[in-house]
Amino acid sequence: MKSGDIAIALFGSGEFAVAPFELIRQRSEQLGVRIECVVSQPDRKAGRGQESQATPVSVWALSHGLALLRTADANTSEVRENIRASGAKLFVVIAFGQRMSPELLDGVAAFNLHGSILPAWRGAAPIQRSLMGGDAKVGVSVIGVCDKMDAGLVFAIAETSPKTAETAGELHDRLSLLGSVPLFETVAKWVNAFQLCAASPSRAIDAQAALCGTVQDESQVSRAKKLSRADAWVDFSCSAYEVSARINGLSPWPGVDASINGNPLRLLRARVVESSVDIANDGAQTLVGEIRADGFVACGSGSIELLEVQAPGSRAITLLAFMNGRRMGAGARIESKREDSVGGKVS
Repeated sequence: MKSGDIAIALFGSGEFAVAPFELIRQRSEQLGVRIECVVSQPDRKAGRGQESQATPVSVWALSHGLALLRTADANTSEVRENIRASGAKLFVVIAFGQRMSPELLDGVAAFNLHGSILPAWRGAAPIQRSLMGGDAKVGVSVIGVCDKMDAGLVFAIAETSPKTAETAGELHDRLSLLGSVPLFETVAKWVNAFQLCAASPSRAIDAQAALCGTVQDESQVSRAKKLSRADAWVDFSCSAYEVSARINGLSPWPGVDASINGNPLRLLRARVVESSVDIANDGAQTLVGEIRADGFVACGSGSIELLEVQAPGSRAITLLAFMNGRRMGAGARIESKREDSVGGKVS
């Protein structure tokens, strides 16, 4: 590293941050920055054995010999002082999982990579919610970090379209790569602006202001509420497009819980299929959730093909393979029930 390089700090925990952080690390000399510290969530117990596991960002940082600070709260005075001691002028924040206080952000520039086309889908689960909502365009936004979650100025946007039967897990990985370049380019622009700004206590913030971000339209805001196991359901009386979008948007976690003749299974991937069956105009001859001989499932309008379902303790297979393995015939119904507010099941 050159002595004139600008010190930066990376804040992240989830896998979504790894590809963008790696691009910055690989091209840090080109950017004129040096990564002084990486801040991530603490190791947590996970899995059946409840073994302690580091976050994906912690694993990445350690593999490259970067200074790593693991903390449950980056806003405490002790942690803030440790970060300040790094001399970082810029914070890059991705999938960090903590709010950042004004005291922590005081005097530094800060960019965040968010997994939606803001102002749509502010919140914890933007990728899943955009698929569940059937959005024709999905993408990422590079924004400034501010007091209000995901409400900062927008400095860059990259868009794409969901692929047929693409799951939230697959789109997550694709958007992580997609967002790496606009984030890198935004950091590069900030470095150039920083070098042109006069030396002052507000130099880093002045450089960010010089990039002239766009204010988000508050009238277009939608919320991406955090997912839980209570979301693992689907209503087959909805259209095939809505049913398919929900199943794919909830995969791989929490998935959609369902059953056929009392046999539990999780729905993980679906696609809309051309079908002449329309429940609304079928004279009640076909039931919602009824499985035809070709394995297609009737919805409120149209049909879907379940490309991946998983029985407990088994690998994911097609619905048709699942039924053949259990010698279920056409006419069986697949059901999925929603949990009510007190933990019971409602149809």
